[in-house]
Amino acid sequence: MRIGELSRLTGTKVDTIRHYEREGLLAPPPRTDAGYRVYGPPDVERLHFIRRCRSLDMNLAEVRALLALQGDGHGGANGAGVHALLDAHIDHVSARITALQELEKELRALRARCQGDEPACAILEGLAEPGAELPPKSHVGHSH
Repeated sequence: MRIGELSRLTGTKVDTIRHYEREGLLAPPPRTDAGYRVYGPPDVERLHFIRRCRSLDMNLAEVRALLALQGDGHGGANGAGVHALLDAHIDHVSARITALQELEKELRALRARCQGDEPACAILEGLAEPGAELPPKSHVGHSH
């Protein structure tokens, strides 16, 4: 199958599939004489695996590590590596949840400066206060 069909079957944008190939998560597929990429059922399975990992907020390095562990075929070591990676990811997610809860408290406190129909100037003043701390970037995006 060509990349468009792989895209439709997996719900993955063509550009994302190409990105995963460049990142080494998907092996470069063979090409037809006309230069079209040709994919098979193993590529569909691998892409589903990658997408599931990404839906669990795993970064590309974590996905790459899991793919390597999946393919090493060493039973016990494989399981231990998967457990260690997942435990580290859970710790990261827990830290992000804590940071987001702190961010929520800060935003609620800022919002509480004005109630009802009052002008929003107290909120704007609070944002402009020189002593106001800037939240760490981990509140918003992926820092791992």
